[in-house]
Amino acid sequence: MSNTHSIPSQPRLRTPSEVYPLHKRILGRLWACWGLVVFLPTLLIAVVPIGISFWVPEPHGMRLFKASAKAWMTVFLYAIGCPLKIKGRQNHDPNKNYVVVCNHSSLMDVPLLTPFFPGTNKTIAKKSMAKVPIFGWVYTRGSVLVERNSDASRRKSYEQMKAVLAQNLCMAIYPEGTRNRTGQPLKPFYDGAFRLAIDTQKDIIPVVLYNTAKAMPPGIPFFLWPMALHMHIMPPVSVVGTTPEALKQTVFDGMWKQVQQGAV
Repeated sequence: MSNTHSIPSQPRLRTPSEVYPLHKRILGRLWACWGLVVFLPTLLIAVVPIGISFWVPEPHGMRLFKASAKAWMTVFLYAIGCPLKIKGRQNHDPNKNYVVVCNHSSLMDVPLLTPFFPGTNKTIAKKSMAKVPIFGWVYTRGSVLVERNSDASRRKSYEQMKAVLAQNLCMAIYPEGTRNRTGQPLKPFYDGAFRLAIDTQKDIIPVVLYNTAKAMPPGIPFFLWPMALHMHIMPPVSVVGTTPEALKQTVFDGMWKQVQQGAV
């Protein structure tokens, strides 16, 4: 899948892992220990309703999963000092489902997008994470799993994503593919999300997350820093009368501008 398109010229910004001084890295690792202390017992509580959701027919099973994950993550985020503020809820029509595309710069992104985006959704996610004990089970419930290096797995996941949309659920995708470590607002987008939207005739809703890379930088292992997180839900982008490449560029330009504007 191509990820070549026009990117605005901008000087490279230093990533959080490049600017955090030693004392902050030490404190961040101590705070990560607290985060782990909170995460594990709350996970064990959350697995009860999430486990029940496996037995509930769709789309109601995913709605139960989303509600359970949202309650769990709300408690967790407040406990670690990272409350989430959401702007743009009015841009989501509860009577429609969408292909949701989101920027990706931190492991913190996934547990924000699935529970807190207004529409019930599944997320495309790497299969290797499903091997983590207990958490991998929860992770699998809210995801369409893919092995990035397998053409067969990518083809299978594409059909599974179409099936998710056919169930009137939203399908959330990170079009950058992997976490953004470039120092730029966005990495180039792959075209899978945009082909999916056009093939299924589902509008795209772009979502921009702020501060997740500062709270949990991709370049610093076992680090957590308390700060407010923000989710900005942008207006839908129609897929009518466009091509995957043109749609990709339109969404990229809008999200690039939104990332640069910052959380307000």
